[in-house]
Amino acid sequence: SGRVQLLPPQNVTLLSKDFAMILTWAPGEGYPPDVTYTVRYESQDRLDKWMKVPHCKNIPRSFCNLTCALSSFYVKVRARVKAVWGQSQSPWVKSQFKDYYSDVELAPPVLTLNIRENSIHVSASFPLPACVESLTWKYDLNLWEAGSEDKKKYEGYFRKDTVTINTTALRGNYCFSARALYESISLKHSEFSQPVCVLLNHKG
Repeated sequence: SGRVQLLPPQNVTLLSKDFAMILTWAPGEGYPPDVTYTVRYESQDRLDKWMKVPHCKNIPRSFCNLTCALSSFYVKVRARVKAVWGQSQSPWVKSQFKDYYSDVELAPPVLTLNIRENSIHVSASFPLPACVESLTWKYDLNLWEAGSEDKKKYEGYFRKDTVTINTTALRGNYCFSARALYESISLKHSEFSQPVCVLLNHKG
């Protein structure tokens, strides 16, 4: 028939990273450079109903962001991928089951500082996919004087809130850092963001 037998993709893994649910894999042995991949997923409440993922059909890359394709964040899903080359197709390979709600891995927030005369307004934003905007993330904010271990903690602000800090009594170089929090089966949190430092009430 002239068809090449394509080996299945390797290391097929459903993982969560930075608020997203992503299927990743590696090419099988001896793949031609112009091979493409197609992904489908099924959820545990509708087994054997493999749903198409339109943005992951015949793609050249070896990952597929499934976040906004998922029909529910609370039901476990798994995905499968096959390689396609011309008329040839590899067998499908399945991932393990995961659900977004309990398996999501958070990214540190990005801080915006708005410096006023006697105060600083701090807000946090997240690299969120639009479809998960409704889920309620919070953040913790730390404030400390550069070089000091003594951190003032502002805990459990919602991501839309601005934390206002009175800076009248602060003199010198102060640093801010925040982490994302999310309550699912257990409390999860991200790493703290890289510190942002500002000079306050500097008479120069």
